[in-house]
Amino acid sequence: MAVEKFETALKKLEEVVKKLEGGELSLEDSLKAFEEGIKQAAFCSKKLNEAEKRVEVLLKQKDGRFITEQFQPEDE
Repeated sequence: MAVEKFETALKKLEEVVKKLEGGELSLEDSLKAFEEGIKQAAFCSKKLNEAEKRVEVLLKQKDGRFITEQFQPEDE
């Protein structure tokens, strides 16, 4: 299984939003699309939080040096 990228998930989320805003979906299809949108939004949020933490690690160095340790997400 390929690892999904933030950009891919964001594009999928945007597509879901367009479908829902279009108003052409049945109730059942709208619910399925909404569920998919929630899934993609959660994934994007997680990736953004991980990126923010990585930036924080780099910014904590007061002496001008950058550390190279790998950030480990909480769920791994």
